[in-house]
Amino acid sequence: MLDLSLAGLLGAFIGTAVAAIAYAPLVSSLERFIPRSAPGESSGEAGRTLSEQDGCRQEISLFRRAVLAADIAVFAGFGFWLAATLAG
Repeated sequence: MLDLSLAGLLGAFIGTAVAAIAYAPLVSSLERFIPRSAPGESSGEAGRTLSEQDGCRQEISLFRRAVLAADIAVFAGFGFWLAATLAG
């Protein structure tokens, strides 16, 4: 059973704030590993059709949302657990 306490909720709030701060550096470091073009292309999106470019943008947007959701869940959960544990 989940016991909600003021300390736990405060820890979850702080964890969410930390997740929001950590989101930008985390996404920028992870986006370095996403290939922007096919292996033979050096000009990026120049050789792609508009639908391929749109699909790539949608995939990156979905990736960013997934990272944000996981980031918030992990940091808020950790903040809740840590604060609830320390508060006793």
